[in-house]
Amino acid sequence: MQGNQLHRQLAHMRQSLFDQGFLDEQFVQLEELQDDANPNFVEEVVTLFYKDSTRLLHNIELSLEKNTLDFTKLDGYMHQFKGSSSSIGAKKVIYECKQFRECCRAGNGEGCKRTFQQLKKEYATLKKKLETYFQFARQAGPTETACPPK
Repeated sequence: MQGNQLHRQLAHMRQSLFDQGFLDEQFVQLEELQDDANPNFVEEVVTLFYKDSTRLLHNIELSLEKNTLDFTKLDGYMHQFKGSSSSIGAKKVIYECKQFRECCRAGNGEGCKRTFQQLKKEYATLKKKLETYFQFARQAGPTETACPPK
């Protein structure tokens, strides 16, 4: 009985990530690729995203600290980061990436810096929420088992 309650709480937690605009349909598509052979697929993809994106964020940060901003380079970095974010369905992060790229196209350095701070905030918030979600998912265990315990 407690297992069912945990799964309901997990489903509610997952739905709130969509309702609050943190995730989009791409996350659902990742979930559809998860199966018994790879039960932690989504968590592994998200973990890789956070591991790999750290370098890109660092490069953007260094570029923003320069006296003369190279908007083409910044836009290129953000294009890569947006693509990575899209692969996990990080909706709010993707929105900030788009805003940043618009600032690059407009040559708006202050806008880039301001948007980058907001992007880092959304990125960190999503990371924390997903870490909590995956931790709870591990605690709840699989939703269905081929052979129920006796």
